[in-house]
Amino acid sequence: MATKSRFIAEPKVAATSPSQNIYSGGQPKPGVDKGPIHLVEAGLIDQLTELGWKVRFDGHHQFEEIDALNDPPIGILKNPRLVSRVNQAVAKVVGEHARNGELPVTLGGDHSLAMGTVSGTLSAHPDACLIWIDAHADINTIESTESGNIHGMPVSFLLGIGSKVPEFSWIKPLLTTDRVVYIGLRDVDGGEKRILRENNIKAFSMHEIDKYGIGKVVEMALDHVNPKRDRPIHLSFDVDAFDPSVAPSTGTPVRGGLSFREGHYICEAVHETGLLVALDVVASTISTLYHLSFLKS
Repeated sequence: MATKSRFIAEPKVAATSPSQNIYSGGQPKPGVDKGPIHLVEAGLIDQLTELGWKVRFDGHHQFEEIDALNDPPIGILKNPRLVSRVNQAVAKVVGEHARNGELPVTLGGDHSLAMGTVSGTLSAHPDACLIWIDAHADINTIESTESGNIHGMPVSFLLGIGSKVPEFSWIKPLLTTDRVVYIGLRDVDGGEKRILRENNIKAFSMHEIDKYGIGKVVEMALDHVNPKRDRPIHLSFDVDAFDPSVAPSTGTPVRGGLSFREGHYICEAVHETGLLVALDVVASTISTLYHLSFLKS
């Protein structure tokens, strides 16, 4: 039976924005900037159309003028101006689509891109909750990061945790700790564990998935961030949440991850709520093919 969306207008429009050639700035490994356009070339838009969605393909032209030249570190932070400028541009695009009642589908790129996508969603839906599917917590602050790679820090920026950086002053910390939940964690830095604990942020690791099963974990996650099932949902999915046997082409693989069906079920269950307002699929490198059939209605 078709799922009726409370926030996406009819006819349903999926606004797809791959971040080709502009976005691996949050980390140093090559490939994540090339994966998105290969998803499109592999037939993603045709698949979405077959599933009943009208697709608005933004392409990547709006970000091409941004590059990593002349971007020295700020303290330990690497490529801070690049990351900030790209994310500010992404936030504007995602926010416009969300306000138009369209579903922004952003293809990354590393997960620092979520600073822009989630900010865009919150500009249109300030009460939205965030479901973060990832092997990593990505909540390091300037004080806790050891690498300075901003792909490990986006959630802290969105929550307003840690010292402020003027280059990122455009990010409004509209997200609250009770409206974010993690699924799939298994590689969390010591500083991040402390941040999660001190801020009482809910996280379901692979241990809980093994113990309770993916169906129960998704139900508990939704109960935590969306107890009345009335908040818009932003789903941010890093493909490294999958076990490398399922998705080997990611820059940050960690053994012991989600099966294909577990990852698919998360997306299906979120879609079935009728509350999905934005989707990120990030950290896919050049050979990853990711099938978005959970958008079927």
